[in-house]
Amino acid sequence: MTRFEGQSDYEGAEFVDLSMAGATFREVDLSDTRMHGVLLVNADIDGAIDGLRVNGVEVMPLIEAELDRLHPERLRLRPTTPEEMRDAVDVIEELWAATVLRASALPAEAVHRSVNDEWSLAQTLRHTIFVVDAWYGHAAALRPRPFHPLGLPAAFITNGAEFGIDESVAPTLDEILAARAERIADLRAYLADVTQEELDRVRGPNTAPGCPPPAERTAAQCLRVIFNDEWAHAQFANRDLAILEQA
Repeated sequence: MTRFEGQSDYEGAEFVDLSMAGATFREVDLSDTRMHGVLLVNADIDGAIDGLRVNGVEVMPLIEAELDRLHPERLRLRPTTPEEMRDAVDVIEELWAATVLRASALPAEAVHRSVNDEWSLAQTLRHTIFVVDAWYGHAAALRPRPFHPLGLPAAFITNGAEFGIDESVAPTLDEILAARAERIADLRAYLADVTQEELDRVRGPNTAPGCPPPAERTAAQCLRVIFNDEWAHAQFANRDLAILEQA
């Protein structure tokens, strides 16, 4: 299969009367794309989608409602109060405990195996460490050096070394889980006695090197990003574990 990578030649391009059947688009910006008269049969799309209309109907409200029906725990991952925040941490920890337990039934090396060029389970868990560091340690707590060296940024973040991240390391699953447990314990300690006023207080921006970009945010906003990301990546991990289980 022909591979096109790191090119901007297609911005504003027009594709007419050609076949993209079986093509894969990964980490591609399709914002403001217009598709007319297309055949989209048996396609699979996941990503940050907003304002997508199919045959004149905006689909994301429908998809979100169906996801809530299929996964009612999602309703607990939109917390606004301290008590709801603590419950949301319980939800994500239960999800990941079940996922890691499921993986334990596979050969040990399976946690480091990629499926369809996606992150392995080990890499996904490393990314959750990064997400907590980014949205709690950096954006909410405003720490100058919050990033654990085992954290794994998203592909579009190419300067992780400036944050203190070492993407060349190959930690064991136990090392990853220990680092993640530290981060979750830190988050729980913050939430143990946090007040509503503290959650809703606008803080920042944090100008130290890191991610997300400097901006004023409330802790509540930042933590909801963590919960949403944790849920999504747990779904990705279980999707890939289902394939590994059939191998």
